[in-house]
Amino acid sequence: MSRKCRGFTLIELLVVIAIIAIL
Repeated sequence: MSRKCRGFTLIELLVVIAIIAIL
């Protein structure tokens, strides 16, 4: 499994969710 397979890593996904939660 390559990390760039979907362009999102677990950490980046958590960051995106956190940003959406703040907004």
